[in-house]
Amino acid sequence: MTHYLDFEKPLAEIEGKAEELRAIARQSEEMDVEDEAKALDRKADTLLKELYSKLTPWRKCQVARHPDRPHCRDYINALFTEYTPLAGDRNFADDHAVMGGMARFDGRPVVVIGQEKGHDTKTRIERNFGMARPEGYRKAIRLMDLADRFNLPVITLVDTPGAYPGKGAEERGQSEAIARSTEKCLQIGVPIISTIIGEGGSGGAVAFATADKVMMLEHSVYSVISPEGCASILWKDAEKMREAAEALRLTAQDLHKLGVCDRIVTEPMGGAHRDRQGIIASVGRNIGQLLKDLDGQDSKTLIANRRKKFLALGSKGLAS
Repeated sequence: MTHYLDFEKPLAEIEGKAEELRAIARQSEEMDVEDEAKALDRKADTLLKELYSKLTPWRKCQVARHPDRPHCRDYINALFTEYTPLAGDRNFADDHAVMGGMARFDGRPVVVIGQEKGHDTKTRIERNFGMARPEGYRKAIRLMDLADRFNLPVITLVDTPGAYPGKGAEERGQSEAIARSTEKCLQIGVPIISTIIGEGGSGGAVAFATADKVMMLEHSVYSVISPEGCASILWKDAEKMREAAEALRLTAQDLHKLGVCDRIVTEPMGGAHRDRQGIIASVGRNIGQLLKDLDGQDSKTLIANRRKKFLALGSKGLAS
């Protein structure tokens, strides 16, 4: 069953009518409604292009959070072979919001790390909706240490509303774990490529995205705070999230102009969820290209360029 966002309701009506006509025709062989159904298909295609040609930042947030969007697990299953997951932080527990392990990408040994939101009610609860606890970031640090030791590139897939803000997480050192993970990204002497596949929320995303190259999907978002959280703080009204989304400059296009994002991956018309295999393949091709760009650089050069890149953030685009 297709899930439609609020602004897609007119599209839902048209596509629903086309499907209804075809369902009636399947029940009665004498009825020929294919011409009418195709006319509705053309109308739906036109409307889809209109809707997605002028997405506001808030609507991009909605698309980035679409429940049918491919998640970390989908990318790992499709793009990586011989995936061997690593569990636990050797201190407290295993955080199921963070997936990671050794694998092969195009036959090349790598370490892959990402946040997994889950795809149904059961798995979303199990994965804590992609909100990692301290043990998740400490697991990521273990994996990055492993990558550095064996000279393996690190590929991260970011999709989180932010780190989990619960009492237990704070007691176990949530902010310290995020800081340590970010620090580890800056210390390891192997290539790091990060892709924002949905939401890049706050420090929970930065801990995985302090990379040599940061890619964003066309309708993904990356921000210091969610629009709802920003609106609650600034205006004491979460319903002002549309205004907050505009002010935060959280879209891939804004962040590319500011130098935070190095490359934007074009999504299928209507968002990544409308062609899951296509967008996953496109992300894979782009990761492969970026890995080739970084090949041949020694560890000192990689670390120096990575630090230089992030120290320079904020100097580009501020005048606008």
